[in-house]
Amino acid sequence: MANIRSAAKAARKAKRRQAVNTARKSRVRSYVRKVEEAITAGDSKAAQAALREAQPEIVRGANKRIMHKRAASRKVSRLARRVKALAK
Repeated sequence: MANIRSAAKAARKAKRRQAVNTARKSRVRSYVRKVEEAITAGDSKAAQAALREAQPEIVRGANKRIMHKRAASRKVSRLARRVKALAK
């Protein structure tokens, strides 16, 4: 437990930020999972639609520093490649 008021406030802020970040991370994972499920089901149209929804969420996660920007870019790229392969 913090002994100084500023440290106590910083601890409260960190706790709130952790809750927000956890929710954001979960949201990104959910969108990615929808794309993965559509790919495994072999549904090309659903996979493309899910990717269109997931891409902005992944980028937003990178902008909010939930994940590294290069990791986000890599994830979008790999998902897009898999969806494209499914369409063929």
